[in-house]
Amino acid sequence: MALTTLSRRLFTSLLVVPFALGVAGCGGGSGDVKTANVKGGSMPEGGDWKGVYYSPLYGYLHIDTDGDSVVGAWRTAAGDAFGELSGKTDGNVLRYDWKERRIGAVGADAVKEGKGYFVYKIPKADEAHQIQGEWGLGKSDAGNTWEAVKQKNMPPDLKSVQPDEYEGRVSGGGWDEGEGGETKEGSGEETPKEDKDK
Repeated sequence: MALTTLSRRLFTSLLVVPFALGVAGCGGGSGDVKTANVKGGSMPEGGDWKGVYYSPLYGYLHIDTDGDSVVGAWRTAAGDAFGELSGKTDGNVLRYDWKERRIGAVGADAVKEGKGYFVYKIPKADEAHQIQGEWGLGKSDAGNTWEAVKQKNMPPDLKSVQPDEYEGRVSGGGWDEGEGGETKEGSGEETPKEDKDK
């Protein structure tokens, strides 16, 4: 009987230990959440969150405001992903949640999300305004640098960074069009010229 109890315990531990290690290895543990310790200050004189900011890596970030609420959108400079953010400002600090989609990707790597922050800065009078901050994956709001320069005379247009694939637009065309852009009803086939004359 003692041998049976010992065998069960050994068998159970051989099953449970690898499973527990597998869960911890796949992120089932607490994980490292990186948090930025940034406090809001006063907004620099002449500063305004609303605008378009350029980063060589992240492309054009369009930010629009409504009081202390902020929404934004960007498309990476490579054109392979686009994202959206929303958050709140506290003086010269913007804290946001973000989501980015990889164009043409499916599966676990297609959509990523997390948190981040920007600090609004004006280096010197008459110099371009800048935002400097970080973003993180999941619950982290730090770990990856994001710096961008505000563009002059460029109003934000959040829809301009969405790819055609997302908006459902199809370029090209002409496949279902007959002469003068007519289509045969119900089939999408071109109307033969002799049928048009009848």
